[in-house]
Amino acid sequence: MALDGIVIANIRQELEQTLLGGRLYKIAQPETDELLFTIKTPKQQYRLVISANASLPLIYLSEENKPSPMTAPNFCMLLRKHLNNGRIISITQPGLERILDFEIEHLNDLGDLCRKHLIAEFMGKHSNIIFCDDKQNILDSIKHISSQTSSVREVLPGRTYFIPQTMHKKNPLQTNDAEFAEAVFTKPMPLSKAVYTGYTGISPAVAEEICYEASVSSEKPANCLEENEQLHLYHIFSDCMEQVKSGQFAPNIFYENGEPKEFSAIPMAMYADCTPFDSISALLRSFYSEKDKFTRIRQKSSDLRRIVSTALERSYKKLDIQEKQLKDTEKREKFRVYGELINTYGYNIPEGAKSFTALNYYTNEEISIPLDPMLTPSENAVKYFNRYNKLKRTFEADSKLIEETKAETQHLESIATALDIAVNEEDLVELKEELIQAGYIHRKGKGGKKEKVTSKPFHYISSDGFDMYVGKNNFQNDELTFKFANGNDWWFHAKKMPGSHVIVRTGGKELPDRTFEEAASLAAYYSKGRDQDKVEIDYVIKKEVKKPASAKPGFVVYYTNYSMMASTDISAIKQAD
Repeated sequence: MALDGIVIANIRQELEQTLLGGRLYKIAQPETDELLFTIKTPKQQYRLVISANASLPLIYLSEENKPSPMTAPNFCMLLRKHLNNGRIISITQPGLERILDFEIEHLNDLGDLCRKHLIAEFMGKHSNIIFCDDKQNILDSIKHISSQTSSVREVLPGRTYFIPQTMHKKNPLQTNDAEFAEAVFTKPMPLSKAVYTGYTGISPAVAEEICYEASVSSEKPANCLEENEQLHLYHIFSDCMEQVKSGQFAPNIFYENGEPKEFSAIPMAMYADCTPFDSISALLRSFYSEKDKFTRIRQKSSDLRRIVSTALERSYKKLDIQEKQLKDTEKREKFRVYGELINTYGYNIPEGAKSFTALNYYTNEEISIPLDPMLTPSENAVKYFNRYNKLKRTFEADSKLIEETKAETQHLESIATALDIAVNEEDLVELKEELIQAGYIHRKGKGGKKEKVTSKPFHYISSDGFDMYVGKNNFQNDELTFKFANGNDWWFHAKKMPGSHVIVRTGGKELPDRTFEEAASLAAYYSKGRDQDKVEIDYVIKKEVKKPASAKPGFVVYYTNYSMMASTDISAIKQAD
């Protein structure tokens, strides 16, 4: 994610406004790579979290406390010794680096006023929290980096602290048109990559946005731009950096179909669905809690996904074999005709003949029929009728098996789609129960009880005020369609693909066109085709929808319907609380 130099600059501004002059009241280390500071200012008390986690480095003002280990780690004890009751006198960011330097004033053991630096580096797997004296000598760090680990810089007590310039990137806050041209327009690579590799603190997302606002393709080679494109791009870049220098930040989370996609401290015109925040800390808390929710659900559903994908793979293979066997039965009618023609013209066949030619009275054409010279004509006819009857039985059996296998495959595909739209752990309970009832999972324990179901369908309100409900799984689809909906409500579903049943409650009123379109968009998004721009949707009055006897959950039939192409973008549709 884009915890880039611009976001760090926004964090620095927020921390400077809230924490400057504050005293370090408590210092804790709840995780091996995370610190939690309680800071008292004349106005109020704050909690500051600094994490050097390799996969998720973060810094933000927190509203929650975290439990700490009974015995504090050595790094935490060292910070307590030197910094407890210390006062924050400055918070700086070198250039637009992903680094924050906290300068803290404190009294030493002799009562003399001293200054120390706590430097937080947010650089992915190289993230660290480093404690230095006023002469930039490292006293300790939350992660020790030896020369065996890194040939660029050692982070060990006694070493001198410096920022490694491994990428030779330039400072975007101190650039000019000539330097920009040299840093970007000389590179034979995609334009957006040239921007973020040429300047420090610029994320790929911000580089994409700069290209978007300049109306230049981010994939265009940077060294192939025309003069007016170069000029326009530089002006957009300069305007962006001026916003950062003047502290004109606008924290936003950008969504794609309800899921948090990206965040930034500056506006991004290339995203349509965004939520603004008053503070960057509130943004980070919200973004990572939402992102964590989606990640956690995917992790929780991984076992179910594996079971479904394994069953689907087996079902596809079985269907392929059955269809090949069915294809082999296509010649059965030929054997029946051979038998009939031998019985009709057999008196003309000489003894020991290997074949004979006869008029096929079905097509009025002459055909040559192979014969077994060791058999009589009547025995040859019986042989062909036996082959016909065997293939006929195979055809009938395979046709039934193929129908069953297709129903099983459609059922599994619908469960796979339901797993994709699950938003919380409660949604997975019903899906697990469906797999248990279908025989793909064994219920644990003898006479194991069914888990309590608390999941409910999605509920949306159309722009015209009509209630729209979306089933999250096959059980909910059946419940919505056959128990909840009235006969004159409208029913929507993606055409010929797994997806949710969508019910629009009419209340006896005529539905406006806009509500039809919004309900169709919900059916498109909550279907297997959600990654497409548009999906064909069938819609019909609910009373026309029937459930065949012994059909699998969620399976229905209808013999008359309307159809429309619907967008999968549901960002403008209001979801009820």
